[in-house]
Amino acid sequence: MELGLIGKSLVHSFSAAYFEAKFQELALKNHHYHNCELAQIEDFPSLAQRRNWAGFNVTIPYKEQIIPYLNSLSAEAQAIGAVNTLVPEAGGWRGYNTDYLGFQKAIKEQWPQLKVKKALVLGTGGAAKAVVYALEQWGSEVQLVSRSPKGQEINYQEAGRRIHDFDLVVNTTPLGTYPAIEELPPLDLPQQLEGQFFIDLIYNPQESRWLRMAAERGAQTQNGAAMLKWQAEYAWSLWQDARNG
Repeated sequence: MELGLIGKSLVHSFSAAYFEAKFQELALKNHHYHNCELAQIEDFPSLAQRRNWAGFNVTIPYKEQIIPYLNSLSAEAQAIGAVNTLVPEAGGWRGYNTDYLGFQKAIKEQWPQLKVKKALVLGTGGAAKAVVYALEQWGSEVQLVSRSPKGQEINYQEAGRRIHDFDLVVNTTPLGTYPAIEELPPLDLPQQLEGQFFIDLIYNPQESRWLRMAAERGAQTQNGAAMLKWQAEYAWSLWQDARNG
């Protein structure tokens, strides 16, 4: 069973090590997971023809760019507008999004009593779209933040002024990821954040500088590791279902 991860820079990726450990744990011989770095998304069709692939994960910057190369999308992927899991189907590939399920599961696992009324989401890329969808499924009111706001988005200065209006603040940008661990989202954090919840989708380092600052100010915090694990498990289920179905 040949599986792969599509992205641009995968040297610090989580997925290959996670799935190789899973194969060993389940004693699954002839199962392999490959990092597939693509300089551009136009290289995907040639990659897809190189092996008898059983599925792919997709990471930045291709979660949206991959869509024109797919035969179909799940209802959730269609609504989100981003894909992180590919499953083979007759004549091509079907795109799914398990990021939103992983995000929901991670919150419920760590903070089972949390009811998110209002959430502030930093970033507007594929990961942000999945987070927004996940929160809106729970009836949460979501405010997107961008350096160059469009439509109903706001800039980081306004977000900083309004930060106490939100139960949950989520960083979906890659700012602060290893090796550039000193980078921060340009959001001014007040000195008191008790009663608020902060999630950074970064998992390397385990505690980003931004998340550490929030914790020091009294916020409850969570990194992206649990979401990553659960989105991988949901992807695995899709591949298994396709293989057995």
